Amino acid sequence: MQRHGIRRRGSLVRLALMVAATTALAAPLTGCSDDTTPSDVVSQAASAASAAGDALASATAEAGRKLDELQNGVNAKGDVKLDSQVTADSDGRSTVKVTVTNSASSEKSYAVQINFRDPAGNLLDTVVVTVNDVAAGAPKDATARSTRTLSGDITADVARAVRN
Repeated sequence: MQRHGIRRRGSLVRLALMVAATTALAAPLTGCSDDTTPSDVVSQAASAASAAGDALASATAEAGRKLDELQNGVNAKGDVKLDSQVTADSDGRSTVKVTVTNSASSEKSYAVQINFRDPAGNLLDTVVVTVNDVAAGAPKDATARSTRTLSGDITADVARAVRN
């Protein structure tokens, strides 16, 4: 099982995702003081939520760009299956088993973008997982792990998969 970055690029994608999410979520919300009204706090919370959404959109775009950069990459979404159950690990991060079955006639490596969603289908997190050295015609497992703690009934889907 491998949870490594797309060689060095995957590490940069994961780092960019974590930095973007941390930056957006760390936007300070001031508590109520003599001159801060509850509606001010609600407005600030809405602004922070909007910033978090923007950061997630930016991180998703960055993951897509990194997958686009893979030379000689072939669309391989059909080679990837996810376990139907998303679980939380000991750190509270959402995880899902990823199984890649190499449909090519020679050994290949895969980069797979996994999206984690809430019950309404809203995107909560995205990660890129690599599965290296998958033998021709054989399956190989990996684990996708969210970059932060997600709560509630979380689902996962394959956004994109590239084989090279």
